[in-house]
Amino acid sequence: MNSLFGRYIPGNSFMHRIDPRIKILFLILYFVLLFISSYLIDLIILTVPVVLVFMIANKRIWSTIKLVKLPFIISIFIFAINVYSIKYAEFGTFNEITNTWEFTNIITKYPDFKVLIWPAKGFAITYETITLSISLFIRVYIMILLTSLLTNTTKPVLLTKGIEGLLYPLKFIGVKVHIFAMIISIALRFIPTLLDEANRIMKAQSSRGVDFKNGKLKEKVVSMTTLIIPIFVSAFNKAEELSNAMETRGYDPYAKRTNYRVLKITWIDFTVLMIIIILLTFVILNKFETVWTLPEWYTLYTRIG
Repeated sequence: MNSLFGRYIPGNSFMHRIDPRIKILFLILYFVLLFISSYLIDLIILTVPVVLVFMIANKRIWSTIKLVKLPFIISIFIFAINVYSIKYAEFGTFNEITNTWEFTNIITKYPDFKVLIWPAKGFAITYETITLSISLFIRVYIMILLTSLLTNTTKPVLLTKGIEGLLYPLKFIGVKVHIFAMIISIALRFIPTLLDEANRIMKAQSSRGVDFKNGKLKEKVVSMTTLIIPIFVSAFNKAEELSNAMETRGYDPYAKRTNYRVLKITWIDFTVLMIIIILLTFVILNKFETVWTLPEWYTLYTRIG
């Protein structure tokens, strides 16, 4: 089955009906939320609505699970780097902690205090290492889900119009917004095409005896060259075909253009904007704790920023 990443899926869900400008703005603000969140629980709260909306829009639970692979590999890699780059000898030692109140005081007094779980031959695994690895996994996973959700529920033409609409103020300083929007749109739409092409080339090379999975590292590198070079050649050929097709149809990026479809903001768009504003306010207030004080269970072991 072909990958759904970067591919438009026809449908009539509420995500399909949202204004493309609001979708792109929502995507950008959600990315900001992911990186300003200070606690792991904040990220978990941000994950739940994205996963639910993705499953509702695509109507495929398996596709949601398949997208876990890449962020999981990245987080395991970062986890290994964190473990083997911090020496156990660097950690300070405390006498035995007799109660939770004393432990909480240490955490408050020493923000850089590391809670050791397991020392391994001079290296150490701490709660902080695990927390940071999990937070990285969640951030990458949500970014992949949101990007896939945008392309799955937005037609290429509307995606171009949405980018152009958000960048419209740049026209006043002489920026060719339409050209920039078209470049981004074409780049996004080329992702599924290149994935299909890579899958086709891999099957063709496998039928010729090339093994991409087994063998030593050097043999795998040589095998990958038989895949990468044809993909580059195919990408340049498809880009040339696309440019020729656009020129044949009279496309002129510098010509004055009119709009066949005028984008209008609806109550659904206002609702989405209100949700992202509420989430943004919630995360910022949690970060600075200016309005309320977070409970111990919320902050203990889960601080990531």
